[in-house]
This record gives sequence, C-alpha cells and structure tokens, in this order.
Amino acid sequence: MTTREVRFRLLSWLAASLIRLLGHTLRIRAENEESFLENRKRGQPVIFVFWHSRILLLTYIHRNQGIVVLVSEHRDGEYIARIIERMGFGTSRGSSTRGGVKGLRGLVRAAREGHDLAFTPDGPRGPPRKLKPGTLVAARLTGAPIVPIAVGGPRVWRLGSWDSHVVPKPFSRITVRYGEPVVVPRDASEEEVARIGADLEALLCTLSDEVDGVAPVGPRGESRRSVGPADAGRRDAG
Repeated sequence: MTTREVRFRLLSWLAASLIRLLGHTLRIRAENEESFLENRKRGQPVIFVFWHSRILLLTYIHRNQGIVVLVSEHRDGEYIARIIERMGFGTSRGSSTRGGVKGLRGLVRAAREGHDLAFTPDGPRGPPRKLKPGTLVAARLTGAPIVPIAVGGPRVWRLGSWDSHVVPKPFSRITVRYGEPVVVPRDASEEEVARIGADLEALLCTLSDEVDGVAPVGPRGESRRSVGPADAGRRDAG
C-alpha cells in the first residue's frame, strides 16, 4: 500500500468519524420531507440538489441511504469521495470541468438501478450559488424529479473556502428544508430548461437564506416535523 493510499484512508476515516460525532450533538428539524418521501414509496429515484457549502451537514443527515453523488475527479474530490463513501453514499466521478460525460453516465446508470442522486450544482470550484447545467441534464435524461435542499442555522461557523463552507457548532439547532420537486420534461426546449434552471437557482438561494435566518420564512416552512440525531425515513444511527 502506498503512502498516498494510507493518507487517503486515514484522513477519510478521521473526517467521517468527526462528522458522525458532531452530527450526534445536533438538534435537527426536517421540514417538508414528504416532498421526496412519496417518491421513495413509489420506488422513483429523486435528484437532491444543494449548494456546495452544505455538503458536511447533508452528509450526516442523509448518511447510509445509498445516494449516489457526483464528485469531481480533482485531487480534492478524492478526499470527498472517500469520506462520503464511508458515510454510506455511492459516487460517480466527474464534474462540469473534468470527466463530466463519464460522471453523468454513472449517475444515469445509478438512477436506472433505483438510487437517488445528489448534485452540488455550484461545485467543485464555483462560483458559489450559481447553478451549472449538470443537474438539469441528469433530470432530463433520467426523468427523476429534482428536490432542492437547504440546511443551516444561526449558530454555525463559515470557513474561509471559496464557498464559505458551513460547519454547525456542537449542540446547535439545524433546520433542513426540502423544496417541492422540480421536473425537467424530456421534450423541454432549451429556453424552458434555462428558465427551470434560473428558477431552481433562485429557489435554492431563497431556501438557504431562510434556514440561515437572513430571510423571512415563506409558505414552504409551514409543514414542519422535528427529528433528532436518530434521523427519519431510511436514516439510521450510522
């Protein structure tokens, strides 16, 4: 085993352990989960989409569900892939800048096998909170509805990374809010796809600002249900 491989294994194990430890201290409230749970009951995969800055929190909240994530082939992507695989995710390697076609093919195959998918549409290098087209392409090819997610809270640290990555403070309250599913018709025109993408980008920004407490909560926040670190749906103690 090479020194590089030892480093990947050690650091990914340490990071996954720290995520689990931090996650178990959080008080998590899920809102509008029915927006995707109904699809799961019918056996229809969905595509979760969220900003890159929220990866850490959602890695914990959606652990051990077999969701397949598009991860960059960049060296930093190798660390992310190893970490989330330890948290019970699958990965398809590629991005909007490297290996994009290969990554999308892997996601389409995973959806056909019944797996939910996940995208960070402003990754891997930004610009932050700007939606790249990969999510829309995957939705069009698979027919899977897109479920936007925002997660955050008032007591978090923001790292000095390009995306101002969100790290919750231990024992803080966290809200994860699911938007209504967005469908990209297979026969949609380019203009329609562009409009859907613009609306989805705006919705993700609004939802994120709401859970961060910097924007008023709209009607989407009316359906609420509290969950603890034990999670809900197909989540387990991990």
